[in-house]
Amino acid sequence: MRVTKFTHACLRIEHDGGVLVIDPGVFSEPEALDGADAVLITHEHMDHVDIEALRALKQPELTVHTHADVEAQLADLDADVYAVAPGDTFVAAGMTVRAHGGRHAIIHPDIPRIVNVGFVIDTPGGALYHPGDAFHVPDEPIATLFVPVSAPWLKLAEAIDFTREVAPERAFALHDSLLVEAGQQMVTGHMTRLSGTRYARLEPGESI
Repeated sequence: MRVTKFTHACLRIEHDGGVLVIDPGVFSEPEALDGADAVLITHEHMDHVDIEALRALKQPELTVHTHADVEAQLADLDADVYAVAPGDTFVAAGMTVRAHGGRHAIIHPDIPRIVNVGFVIDTPGGALYHPGDAFHVPDEPIATLFVPVSAPWLKLAEAIDFTREVAPERAFALHDSLLVEAGQQMVTGHMTRLSGTRYARLEPGESI
């Protein structure tokens, strides 16, 4: 299995000939979607879903899996769009996926909260978790966690505590493009010392 981190919140997972892409937003590179068999979308914010990029795809067998609130915005895609909810298990691009969570983290009390569905994907090395924009802790062991480290809705202490609670074997930075280089270095230093697990940041296009 090959997992490639693209800019900000986008992951591309390749396994046994299948290509699964999570949260290809407006900040992520277009090549993240090349040859995709399935796309998972955690929520409707543009840094997690680029609707125009999905509309431009000419991959008739593409499937898209997201919450029903987002599904309604994707009705005109040239793809099969499926609604999923926390607690669901399904197969996408030949990989078993479980949906977790339910609500986006609080940005500000004056901003209504929207849905957010995190995804756990079975891999040969254990479960991989992309939580979207929330710190929901799944009720199952996680081997690889992609942890949000910078956003209007979080502070770093929350990312550290979330990682400790999930207790993965390893963790990688997610939702990180809002940080300048000095901020990246600071976050990496704190997460490395305090998260309780092996932590690293992948450059856009870098794979594990």
